[in-house]
Amino acid sequence: MAIKFQYNKTSLNDMGKQLKVRQSALPTLKNKESALRLEVRKAKAKSVRLLEDLEDSMKRYDYLAALWNEFEPGLISITDVELATVKVAGVKTPELKEIHYEIHDFNAFAKPAWYADGVSILKELSRLGIESEVYKEKSRILDFQRKKTTQKVNLYEKVQIPGYQEAIRKIKRFMEDEENLSKASSKIVKSRHEAEEEARL
Repeated sequence: MAIKFQYNKTSLNDMGKQLKVRQSALPTLKNKESALRLEVRKAKAKSVRLLEDLEDSMKRYDYLAALWNEFEPGLISITDVELATVKVAGVKTPELKEIHYEIHDFNAFAKPAWYADGVSILKELSRLGIESEVYKEKSRILDFQRKKTTQKVNLYEKVQIPGYQEAIRKIKRFMEDEENLSKASSKIVKSRHEAEEEARL
């Protein structure tokens, strides 16, 4: 990316301002990048941990496998999953607030005694699964933002800051050369003028 500039004082001042903005923003961007990297790791780990908890819970209830055949499939259903938006390292991410269930009435006397426990078990298993998905989405969002931040850090560090520094160097060198030429030409004019004066005398 070539930085456009002109060989004058206004352009020099502008390049200086642009350079300062990027140099002061760079540490903040680097901090954000490392914070996001950490949060991505945390969210991924939490998602994996929740999936492991889900698997463990499923194994724990293996002994009930035969009983699930008696369970009515439409007895409990999820009506809504309430999410909150939480800022993590300046990025909006989802967080599970509440899961709303609809539990259809059943006759506690006519149905097996473990039906109530079955409802609690299904609530627990669904919560683990949903929360794991929320953390997976959270890590995806954070990772996307981390990549964007890394790109910006690289752009500033490897392209723009060196580009502005080079532009400033070129403008200063040009202005110094111009000044030296101006001084030299004025010396030549002065010495010619003096020579002409002496010739007249």
